[in-house]
Amino acid sequence: MRLRALGVALAATAALVALPSPSPATAAETPLSQGRPATSSSAENAGTPASAAVDGDLSTRWSSAPLDDQWLQVDLGATASVTRVVLEWEAAYGKDYTIQLSPDGSTWSDARTVTGGDGGTDTLDVSGQGRYVRMLGVHRATSWGYSLWEFQVFGSFGGTAPDGCDAADAARGRPASASSTENAGTPASAAFDGDPATRWSSRASDPQWLRVDLGSVRDLCRVDLDWEAAYGKDFRIEASSDGNSWQTLRAVTGATGGKASYDVSGSGRYVRIHGTARGTAYGYSLWEMAVRTGITGTPPVQGGGDLGPNVIVVDPSTPGLQQKFDQVFARQEAAHFGSGRYQFLLKPGTYHDINAQLGFYTSVSGLGLNPDDTQINGDITVDAGWFNGNATQNFWRSAENLAIRPVNGTDRWAVAQAAPFRRMHVQGGLNLAPDGYGWASGGYIADSKIDGTVGPYSQQQWYTRDSAVGGWTNGVWNMTFTGVQGAPATDFDTGPYTTLDTTPISREKPFLYLDGSEYKVFVPAKRTHARGVSWPANAGGHSLPLSQFYVVKPGATATTINAALAQGLHLLFTPGVYHLDRTIEVNRADTVVLGLGLATIVPDGGVDAMHVADVDGVRLAGFLIDAGPVNSDTLLRIGTPGASADHSANPTSMQDVFVRIGGAGPGRATHSVVIESDDVLVDHTWIWRADHGAGVGWDTNRADYGMLVKGDDVLVTGLFVEHFNKYDVVWSGERGRTIFFQNEKAYDVPNAAAVTHDGIVGYAAYKVADSVQQHEAWALGSYCNFTSDPSIVQHHGFQVPVRPGITMRHLMVISLGGMGQYAHVINDTGAPTSGPDTIPSKVTRFP
Repeated sequence: MRLRALGVALAATAALVALPSPSPATAAETPLSQGRPATSSSAENAGTPASAAVDGDLSTRWSSAPLDDQWLQVDLGATASVTRVVLEWEAAYGKDYTIQLSPDGSTWSDARTVTGGDGGTDTLDVSGQGRYVRMLGVHRATSWGYSLWEFQVFGSFGGTAPDGCDAADAARGRPASASSTENAGTPASAAFDGDPATRWSSRASDPQWLRVDLGSVRDLCRVDLDWEAAYGKDFRIEASSDGNSWQTLRAVTGATGGKASYDVSGSGRYVRIHGTARGTAYGYSLWEMAVRTGITGTPPVQGGGDLGPNVIVVDPSTPGLQQKFDQVFARQEAAHFGSGRYQFLLKPGTYHDINAQLGFYTSVSGLGLNPDDTQINGDITVDAGWFNGNATQNFWRSAENLAIRPVNGTDRWAVAQAAPFRRMHVQGGLNLAPDGYGWASGGYIADSKIDGTVGPYSQQQWYTRDSAVGGWTNGVWNMTFTGVQGAPATDFDTGPYTTLDTTPISREKPFLYLDGSEYKVFVPAKRTHARGVSWPANAGGHSLPLSQFYVVKPGATATTINAALAQGLHLLFTPGVYHLDRTIEVNRADTVVLGLGLATIVPDGGVDAMHVADVDGVRLAGFLIDAGPVNSDTLLRIGTPGASADHSANPTSMQDVFVRIGGAGPGRATHSVVIESDDVLVDHTWIWRADHGAGVGWDTNRADYGMLVKGDDVLVTGLFVEHFNKYDVVWSGERGRTIFFQNEKAYDVPNAAAVTHDGIVGYAAYKVADSVQQHEAWALGSYCNFTSDPSIVQHHGFQVPVRPGITMRHLMVISLGGMGQYAHVINDTGAPTSGPDTIPSKVTRFP
């Protein structure tokens, strides 16, 4: 069941109004923890999640597994001065436990220790600062786990108030909105126009709110209200960094209207009055609302600016342009795990006699609004001379938003995983094999026109989406097309092709372009049942000026990146490697996080790399997350545990976001990507536990899970996941869909015992949980190459519950040269693989 955010907010407000309290001073005091993201070491069952202990509802609870050493923690969203923690225990209570505070969710300090507790309600005075607060259980009082009706944290955000307030009204003339307006003559903006003769007024009902956007996060010290005769009796003054998660700065009860000023302490970009009880039978009505900010404070992070040292911007008149391409290629051709990162940006115009050879971590993009704005009479080439004609390791490079007229009529793009070819117009043919037709293992095309024929030749697999081709010749195992004009017909029973006429849902990747002399990012709109390219119409998309982006350059810290996000800026990562000591927190709806030149994020000290809140429309695109040597629990998390909001109208998307564990050095992560939100679109990802390079070994670069999908209605197009110690993909959300999956099981499994579980040998490459009622997938392939022990026989490639709502189409498993085998394709169905003959075993439809 989906809970709409507004409905939840109204229900929570109603519950708060109804709760009794010992004195008017605390009647409207809302815990800092209420409604905030909560996690726990375990949950007894799905009906007792961590979130139930911070929902303000005394009829719901969190309960743990029946073990000591269990914990419950809440993320307050910002550092707070914590003064009190209240624990409402259920009958299964904690006898001995500790309250702890942390700035980052990793390093904890003890704030209060309780021994010999007797359950009921524990009200604990504490003193300290932290963003994260947890109850760490030591000993239970019963044979059950720990169980809390509510875990409430009280205190204040922002620390000490600024020394003084600026006389200027920071809200004057700023964008405003409201829960309702009485009529067109009383809009929200009238309360911030500086005119005491105009006013905002709401409908005559409770609750109602009025909010203003200050434009960036500011230190807040006072709010002045000038009520009309219809005033608010009980209300809260609240602040938010993202317009979604709100902190109470001041709770007011029994107000009498007129003019009133309220000192507050905290920070936020958005400030609102949230009324819970009116003073009259009419709605709420304000002549003016003024917001005063601190005279002192940290300067805001500036948006815009130059694109940094590793972005090479050229035009057709740039001298020595071929030499620039050649110099970067000489550095990057064989820099498999190097630190160099480069982005070529070509201004609109016509370029003659160019051959842009692309090595590792090199991207080339046009700066027009459409591909044909930037014309290359020449080639963009990927070949495999550095690896003796073997293209199976031509990873991490890209071409985007260009038109190419190849010199000899056919361009060569011999790539493997993580090498997208997007918004390209090839005025000729496209050869996907290396010179000499050596091995190749790719790849991905989207939103592109190839006027001539595409020849995959030695390519083992390929996915093409929402494009147009003049023809397609041959293919090895798994060639998949959705929404592609000119695609070959499905022939999976006897050949490699899976073709769907349209793509169910798609949204193209955001991209940088020039509008005159100004850089902007175009954000394409969602399409349903798309067929063919999205350009030149670019219908429904919108543009964001670079001034609304924090341009992240090498040396930037996680603190600054998060401050920029809190201000409401988007992120544009320029090419580089970014070591971060804390998690990047993307909390605002519609935030764009865009990378250039395979910008690489490395989480240090065991922190997670990035968390995305359960909000609408976040766009993640064009970057690499590289695990650090200290184990991270989750490298990328989209949504919060237990998320259930409906994002179908404006989903979050993840495009050309790649994850690597090991290869560039030891890396460890328990979970690589976890999707908690509903309706997420994943469009082309390669999630890879390294099988070669530095820091590679069964336990050295351990990573148990590639992708866990817990949200409902998630669609993945172009999924590449390889080599994980346990399951590569686990799907527990409902109504999930996958179109095209490429997988190799871990090469370095030491023996069958290391992967034997539940009476079978081997973890499925793609598992749908037993609880799932509906799931669909098309064109899935899993390959084994057990080089450490070729005698291993993996039970199956795919594992799903057998019920009417589960449909799997076009499945194959392959033994690469007889290095291990599969006994079945899916569950206990499908023929075993064929010894040393690298021939697919197929199941066309299951069940």
